Amino acid sequence: MKKILLSTAFTAVFTVSDNITLMAQNKITQTAGHSVLGEFAPKFAELNDNVLFGDAVWNDSTLSLHDHSMVTISILLGKGLVDSSFRSHLEMGKKHGITRKEIAALLTQAAFYAGWPNAWAGFRMAKEVWADNDAVTEKERFQQEMIFPVGEPNTEYAKYFIGKSYIARVSDSQIPIANVTFEPRCRNNWHIHKAVKGGGQMLVGVAGKGWYQEDGKPAQEILPGTVIHIPANVKHWHGAASDSWFAHLAFEISGEKASNEWLEPVTDEEYDRLP
Repeated sequence: MKKILLSTAFTAVFTVSDNITLMAQNKITQTAGHSVLGEFAPKFAELNDNVLFGDAVWNDSTLSLHDHSMVTISILLGKGLVDSSFRSHLEMGKKHGITRKEIAALLTQAAFYAGWPNAWAGFRMAKEVWADNDAVTEKERFQQEMIFPVGEPNTEYAKYFIGKSYIARVSDSQIPIANVTFEPRCRNNWHIHKAVKGGGQMLVGVAGKGWYQEDGKPAQEILPGTVIHIPANVKHWHGAASDSWFAHLAFEISGEKASNEWLEPVTDEEYDRLP
């Protein structure tokens, strides 16, 4: 477990799982109210920890953590509270997937309602918080959509992919399972899971939008929860949509004399014919 600091009217301590940046809608547990004001103002501490940062507000899944952060940042800016509390919420918002483009758009629109000086102050902080590469935060934001980790760059199979992909081994025993993540337009080559008996593969959509296509057949869209059964000895490919990151679980089905045969890439011409 690790702690993330967030300043509200005072510094609040969140206790979350180690992979808060890897989990979708992690439940936030906050104890600062009780630890700082528990004896002095027990009712306020209860409202702060159990209501504001409990199921009633921050853990209400009607809004994603990303959207909760967008709302909070907007309100703090509107009230002119561009202080250490505001910066802490910016940092938390970034962890919840707010991109540099989104925070810039938010502050620009808010300037017309919250005041130009407030927006300038907000931009100075936001520029520091989002000083790193925006592509990284896009990856972090996508991570918020799923409970499985994005994993490491898929260097082992990179030569069989167009674009960048990532892989996380979920299980290596009983049924081997991997979570494979594709950046927009990334796809693997045509390939065949060969087997004399049994074999093949099963895909389960985890997050984003992707495609699966068998040779000679129309492409099928893959969304979270979509299950694709791939028979052995069938030529196919799968990957992300052009406008979306995409992740799926890949289940390797055991079979006799099972092997993978990698074939030609899916050309841009083929890919661009997708709906």
